[in-house]
Amino acid sequence: MTISLKNLTGGQAAVKSLKKEKVKHIFGLIGSSTMEIFDALYYEKKIKFIGVRDERTGTHMADGYARASNQPGIILAGQNGPGATNLVTGIAQAKAAFSPVVSIVGSYSTKDKMEDAFQGLDQQSLFKPITKKTWTVTNVKKIPNIFNNAFKLAMSPRRGPVCINLPRNILANSANFKIDKNKKSYVNQSTIKAKLVSIKKTVKIINNSKKIVIIAGGGIKYTSKYRSVIKLAELLNVPIVTSAGHGDAIPFNFKLNAGQMGPRGNPVASKLIKEAEVIIALGTRLGFNSTFYSYENINKKAKIIQVELEKKMIGRYFPLAVGINGDAATVTDQIYKEIKKQKIILDVKKWTNAYLYERSKFLHNRNKIELKKNFPIQPTSLFKQLRGVLPKNSAITLDAGTLCLQATDALEYYDPPSLFTPLDFGLVGFSFACGLGVKVAKPNKKVISLIGDGGFGMTISELSTAVEHEINTITIVMNNKSWGAEKAYQKDFYEKRYFGADINSPPFDKVAELYGAKGFKVNKTTEINQAVREALKINKPVVIDVDVDPKALYSFRRDSFKHRVK
Repeated sequence: MTISLKNLTGGQAAVKSLKKEKVKHIFGLIGSSTMEIFDALYYEKKIKFIGVRDERTGTHMADGYARASNQPGIILAGQNGPGATNLVTGIAQAKAAFSPVVSIVGSYSTKDKMEDAFQGLDQQSLFKPITKKTWTVTNVKKIPNIFNNAFKLAMSPRRGPVCINLPRNILANSANFKIDKNKKSYVNQSTIKAKLVSIKKTVKIINNSKKIVIIAGGGIKYTSKYRSVIKLAELLNVPIVTSAGHGDAIPFNFKLNAGQMGPRGNPVASKLIKEAEVIIALGTRLGFNSTFYSYENINKKAKIIQVELEKKMIGRYFPLAVGINGDAATVTDQIYKEIKKQKIILDVKKWTNAYLYERSKFLHNRNKIELKKNFPIQPTSLFKQLRGVLPKNSAITLDAGTLCLQATDALEYYDPPSLFTPLDFGLVGFSFACGLGVKVAKPNKKVISLIGDGGFGMTISELSTAVEHEINTITIVMNNKSWGAEKAYQKDFYEKRYFGADINSPPFDKVAELYGAKGFKVNKTTEINQAVREALKINKPVVIDVDVDPKALYSFRRDSFKHRVK
């Protein structure tokens, strides 16, 4: 139903446009250039504004919210200039994760010349490379249409961030508007099908192979349609691996789930990809963290069937036997039905039984880790304790850095989507803020954020936001008193010439208490379980400061330093 609204300011029209999109939460930081928006939000009781302490971390919250809710995440930077520039890291992160973040940013008046305006900056050029599209509104009457297009584009395949710059005078100007009151501009699910000829070709390839593996990527995870993949895996009796950063695409306890593949995955899943004759890649680009774009991590002779929503990503990194532009779950169902129709029975028992044995042995050895060393705490001991105590419906957020990278496949995920990482952007300082956004989207889930002492130090001010808005996440600071990844490289490739890698921090548990949160200090392995159990019962934000062995360093990107290997 289209309604006419008379004599609204640009700020009021912006809020009406947000209301039309059924927006429930906005993360943001107030600023003088967007006062008309904030004044309109004052009267809009159905939209909750969550005031943050920094625009960057607010963007991570919007990113986490978007990924967890399957809805756009909104960040409102109230100030032009510095408020806008603070968004850049978060928006670039959202782009790398294909996260539908809608950023709304104040801008200097169109009457001013940029170089002379207070806090003037070419924000159009600033955001263009890191968004799907950036708009600068020049006519107040265009606000509803631009918001409509922004939400639609953010949620269209492949999803990603957009930016709307709103000049001060545009927000202050008044006009009459027509806004569709009830209809959102986007749909949440894609149902793009494959052509029948592609399905038949795929099934023919499958039918002639004895070593098949399925890859489940983000295209399966974020739609939570893993049951389609499980059905196909059971029908074929073949293992599934998950792409890097999407270890939660398939529930951990499904017996054919081998876990995360690639250089940062586990050896069982990685071996499957290196030995498979046929690879069915569902909703994955076969991107950097999964493959390093190298045949060292994927069988060069394998016939690859790739199902991907973004056309330009089909066959971009590896030649394909079949490339299908379509929704991963929808196409999976098509493949399943065609195999059932043809009554195909594969000779894969030897392949799958070998996998089941290797997986069982891997999990047995992982759980057999002895906890004799009470101090210093080893990462493997920490992860074992967490596996035993975290609820199965937990959502887990991770940072970049070697400790978090080790945690990616060392923890267990049961309720997709439940793992949120920086993915290919490799951003430090992401996890804590992202977790707050995930918790807002999924208030009934326990949200646990793992982060290093360096990354938490970057973003600790958002404890104020967490306490004020009762966003009760549990943050586990893996405190090794260093920038661990860089120190590992200095250890392995620079003869332990440590420079800039060691850092000192205040006691995070005590700082948390000063903010009004609950803090725990853990410096013995035997204390981890109890601290987490208590944290899960507390109805406020919690920080657990865990002393992790500073010598437990690992160089993940050894390939980057091949030039230094003699």
